[in-house]
Amino acid sequence: MLHGLSRIIRGGAAVCRHTTGVQSDRQFSAAHRPRDYSLPNPTWTPDTKRLYEELSRDRSWRVLPSYNTTVHHRDGMCPESERKTRLFTRNLDQDGVGFEYCMFYNEAEKRTLCIFQPGPYLEGPPGYTHGGCIATIIDATVGTGAVYTHGPAMTANLNINYRNPIPLGSTVLIDSRVEKVDGRKVYTSCQVRSHDDAVLHNEATGLFIKVTPGEPEAKL
Repeated sequence: MLHGLSRIIRGGAAVCRHTTGVQSDRQFSAAHRPRDYSLPNPTWTPDTKRLYEELSRDRSWRVLPSYNTTVHHRDGMCPESERKTRLFTRNLDQDGVGFEYCMFYNEAEKRTLCIFQPGPYLEGPPGYTHGGCIATIIDATVGTGAVYTHGPAMTANLNINYRNPIPLGSTVLIDSRVEKVDGRKVYTSCQVRSHDDAVLHNEATGLFIKVTPGEPEAKL
Protein backbone atom coordinates (compact mmCIF):
# COMPACT_ATOMS: atom_id res chain seq x y z
CA MET A 1 0.00 0.00 0.00
CA LEU A 2 2.74 2.47 0.93
CA HIS A 3 4.57 1.59 -2.28
CA GLY A 4 1.47 2.59 -4.23
CA LEU A 5 1.15 5.87 -2.33
CA SER A 6 4.84 6.61 -2.89
CA ARG A 7 4.29 6.18 -6.61
CA ILE A 8 1.50 8.72 -6.50
CA ILE A 9 3.24 11.40 -4.43
CA ARG A 10 6.91 10.93 -5.36
CA GLY A 11 6.76 13.59 -8.08
CA GLY A 12 6.50 16.41 -5.55
CA ALA A 13 9.94 17.84 -4.85
CA ALA A 14 9.13 21.36 -3.73
CA VAL A 15 8.68 22.02 -0.04
CA CYS A 16 5.41 23.74 0.85
CA ARG A 17 4.46 25.28 4.15
CA HIS A 18 2.75 22.52 6.16
CA THR A 19 0.05 23.72 8.54
CA THR A 20 -2.68 22.11 10.54
CA GLY A 21 -4.68 25.22 11.35
CA VAL A 22 -3.63 25.15 15.02
CA GLN A 23 -1.97 28.54 14.87
CA SER A 24 -5.02 30.15 13.23
CA ASP A 25 -7.27 28.67 15.90
CA ARG A 26 -5.38 30.16 18.84
CA GLN A 27 -7.79 33.08 18.91
CA PHE A 28 -10.51 30.65 20.04
CA SER A 29 -10.72 29.49 23.64
CA ALA A 30 -10.49 25.76 24.19
CA ALA A 31 -14.21 25.66 24.91
CA HIS A 32 -15.19 27.46 21.69
CA ARG A 33 -12.59 26.20 19.25
CA PRO A 34 -14.42 24.61 16.30
CA ARG A 35 -13.70 20.98 15.56
CA ASP A 36 -11.34 20.15 12.72
CA TYR A 37 -12.99 17.22 10.91
CA SER A 38 -9.86 16.45 8.89
CA LEU A 39 -8.10 14.97 11.94
CA PRO A 40 -8.14 11.21 12.64
CA ASN A 41 -10.96 9.79 14.72
CA PRO A 42 -11.67 6.27 16.08
CA THR A 43 -13.77 5.28 13.05
CA TRP A 44 -10.84 5.58 10.64
CA THR A 45 -9.65 2.24 9.30
CA PRO A 46 -5.97 1.25 9.50
CA ASP A 47 -5.65 1.99 5.76
CA THR A 48 -7.07 5.50 6.19
CA LYS A 49 -4.77 6.20 9.13
CA ARG A 50 -1.67 4.94 7.29
CA LEU A 51 -2.37 7.12 4.26
CA TYR A 52 -2.91 10.12 6.52
CA GLU A 53 0.33 9.51 8.41
CA GLU A 54 2.32 8.96 5.22
CA LEU A 55 1.11 12.17 3.62
CA SER A 56 1.55 14.12 6.86
CA ARG A 57 5.24 13.16 6.90
CA ASP A 58 5.78 14.38 3.33
CA ARG A 59 6.59 18.08 3.64
CA SER A 60 5.57 18.80 0.05
CA TRP A 61 1.94 18.28 1.10
CA ARG A 62 -0.10 20.35 3.52
CA VAL A 63 -3.18 19.05 5.29
CA LEU A 64 -6.27 21.22 4.80
CA PRO A 65 -8.26 21.71 8.01
CA SER A 66 -12.01 21.26 7.50
CA TYR A 67 -15.06 22.35 9.47
CA ASN A 68 -18.78 21.70 9.11
CA THR A 69 -19.61 25.35 8.37
CA THR A 70 -16.90 26.16 5.84
CA VAL A 71 -15.39 24.10 3.05
CA HIS A 72 -11.84 24.54 4.29
CA HIS A 73 -10.02 26.80 6.71
CA ARG A 74 -7.84 28.92 4.44
CA ASP A 75 -5.01 31.09 5.77
CA GLY A 76 -6.36 34.23 7.39
CA MET A 77 -9.94 32.97 7.51
CA CYS A 78 -11.80 31.98 10.66
CA PRO A 79 -14.48 29.30 10.74
CA GLU A 80 -17.89 30.87 11.21
CA SER A 81 -19.23 28.90 14.15
CA GLU A 82 -22.50 30.87 14.31
CA ARG A 83 -23.62 30.14 10.76
CA LYS A 84 -26.91 28.29 10.33
CA THR A 85 -25.88 26.65 7.06
CA ARG A 86 -23.73 23.56 7.00
CA LEU A 87 -21.27 22.03 4.56
CA PHE A 88 -23.00 19.13 2.81
CA THR A 89 -20.13 16.65 3.22
CA ARG A 90 -19.94 17.45 6.95
CA ASN A 91 -23.68 17.24 7.62
CA LEU A 92 -23.67 14.29 10.07
CA ASP A 93 -22.69 14.59 13.72
CA GLN A 94 -21.84 10.89 14.03
CA ASP A 95 -18.33 9.95 12.87
CA GLY A 96 -17.79 7.24 10.31
CA VAL A 97 -21.30 6.90 8.90
CA GLY A 98 -21.13 9.34 5.99
CA PHE A 99 -18.37 11.26 4.23
CA GLU A 100 -15.24 10.44 6.22
CA TYR A 101 -12.30 12.18 4.53
CA CYS A 102 -9.36 14.54 4.72
CA MET A 103 -7.53 16.51 2.02
CA PHE A 104 -3.93 17.47 1.30
CA TYR A 105 -2.68 20.12 -1.12
CA ASN A 106 0.59 20.40 -3.05
CA GLU A 107 1.04 23.98 -4.21
CA ALA A 108 4.00 23.31 -6.51
CA GLU A 109 2.17 20.60 -8.44
CA LYS A 110 -1.31 22.15 -8.21
CA ARG A 111 -2.57 18.83 -6.90
CA THR A 112 -5.06 17.83 -4.23
CA LEU A 113 -5.23 14.41 -2.61
CA CYS A 114 -8.31 13.30 -0.70
CA ILE A 115 -8.33 10.23 1.52
CA PHE A 116 -11.95 9.05 1.45
CA GLN A 117 -13.65 6.39 3.56
CA PRO A 118 -17.38 6.06 2.67
CA GLY A 119 -19.64 5.17 5.58
CA PRO A 120 -22.79 2.98 5.60
CA TYR A 121 -25.16 5.95 5.08
CA LEU A 122 -23.68 6.45 1.58
CA GLU A 123 -24.94 3.14 0.23
CA GLY A 124 -26.22 2.76 -3.32
CA PRO A 125 -26.02 -0.83 -4.59
CA PRO A 126 -25.94 -3.15 -1.55
CA GLY A 127 -22.50 -2.93 0.03
CA TYR A 128 -21.22 -0.23 -2.32
CA THR A 129 -21.04 3.57 -2.39
CA HIS A 130 -23.79 5.47 -4.17
CA GLY A 131 -22.63 7.01 -7.46
CA GLY A 132 -23.97 10.42 -6.46
CA CYS A 133 -21.90 10.35 -3.28
CA ILE A 134 -18.81 9.50 -5.31
CA ALA A 135 -19.58 12.46 -7.59
CA THR A 136 -19.93 14.67 -4.52
CA ILE A 137 -16.53 13.84 -3.04
CA ILE A 138 -14.87 14.13 -6.47
CA ASP A 139 -16.49 17.55 -6.96
CA ALA A 140 -15.34 18.61 -3.48
CA THR A 141 -11.78 17.47 -4.16
CA VAL A 142 -11.26 18.96 -7.61
CA GLY A 143 -13.11 22.10 -6.54
CA THR A 144 -10.84 22.50 -3.54
CA GLY A 145 -7.81 22.22 -5.82
CA ALA A 146 -9.23 24.87 -8.16
CA VAL A 147 -9.96 27.23 -5.27
CA TYR A 148 -6.59 26.78 -3.56
CA THR A 149 -4.78 27.27 -6.87
CA HIS A 150 -6.73 30.14 -8.41
CA GLY A 151 -9.17 31.49 -5.83
CA PRO A 152 -12.98 31.26 -5.59
CA ALA A 153 -14.55 29.14 -8.33
CA MET A 154 -17.74 27.23 -9.06
CA THR A 155 -18.37 23.96 -10.88
CA ALA A 156 -19.46 24.43 -14.49
CA ASN A 157 -19.03 20.87 -15.73
CA LEU A 158 -18.06 17.54 -14.20
CA ASN A 159 -17.62 14.34 -16.22
CA ILE A 160 -17.09 11.02 -14.40
CA ASN A 161 -16.34 7.56 -15.70
CA TYR A 162 -17.30 4.87 -13.18
CA ARG A 163 -14.84 1.98 -13.64
CA ASN A 164 -15.18 -0.15 -10.51
CA PRO A 165 -17.57 0.21 -7.54
CA ILE A 166 -16.23 1.45 -4.21
CA PRO A 167 -17.07 -0.86 -1.27
CA LEU A 168 -18.53 0.81 1.80
CA GLY A 169 -15.93 1.18 4.54
CA SER A 170 -13.00 0.88 2.15
CA THR A 171 -10.32 3.53 1.73
CA VAL A 172 -9.65 5.23 -1.58
CA LEU A 173 -7.34 8.03 -2.67
CA ILE A 174 -8.68 10.79 -4.90
CA ASP A 175 -5.86 12.40 -6.89
CA SER A 176 -6.83 15.71 -8.51
CA ARG A 177 -4.83 18.32 -10.37
CA VAL A 178 -5.34 21.61 -12.17
CA GLU A 179 -4.42 20.97 -15.81
CA LYS A 180 -4.68 24.45 -17.31
CA VAL A 181 -6.30 27.86 -16.96
CA ASP A 182 -7.88 29.82 -19.77
CA GLY A 183 -9.11 33.18 -18.55
CA ARG A 184 -11.76 32.44 -15.94
CA LYS A 185 -11.88 28.75 -16.88
CA VAL A 186 -9.99 26.28 -14.69
CA TYR A 187 -9.64 22.77 -16.13
CA THR A 188 -9.07 19.84 -13.76
CA SER A 189 -8.58 16.07 -13.89
CA CYS A 190 -8.97 13.37 -11.29
CA GLN A 191 -8.50 9.67 -10.58
CA VAL A 192 -9.95 7.64 -7.72
CA ARG A 193 -7.87 4.60 -6.82
CA SER A 194 -7.90 2.00 -4.05
CA HIS A 195 -5.65 2.59 -1.05
CA ASP A 196 -3.07 0.10 -2.40
CA ASP A 197 -3.15 1.64 -5.91
CA ALA A 198 -4.36 -1.69 -7.35
CA VAL A 199 -7.85 -0.67 -8.53
CA LEU A 200 -8.94 2.31 -10.61
CA HIS A 201 -12.42 3.18 -9.41
CA ASN A 202 -13.15 6.44 -11.23
CA GLU A 203 -11.74 8.94 -13.68
CA ALA A 204 -13.07 12.48 -14.01
CA THR A 205 -12.53 15.85 -15.63
CA GLY A 206 -13.95 19.13 -14.41
CA LEU A 207 -14.38 22.70 -15.54
CA PHE A 208 -14.55 25.44 -12.93
CA ILE A 209 -15.24 29.13 -13.45
CA LYS A 210 -13.43 31.69 -11.32
CA VAL A 211 -15.88 34.01 -9.57
CA THR A 212 -15.60 37.25 -7.64
CA PRO A 213 -16.53 36.94 -3.94
CA GLY A 214 -19.68 38.87 -3.13
CA GLU A 215 -21.17 38.49 -6.61
CA PRO A 216 -23.72 35.66 -6.26
CA GLU A 217 -25.18 36.39 -9.69
CA ALA A 218 -21.87 35.91 -11.49
CA LYS A 219 -22.52 34.14 -14.79
CA LEU A 220 -20.88 30.74 -15.28
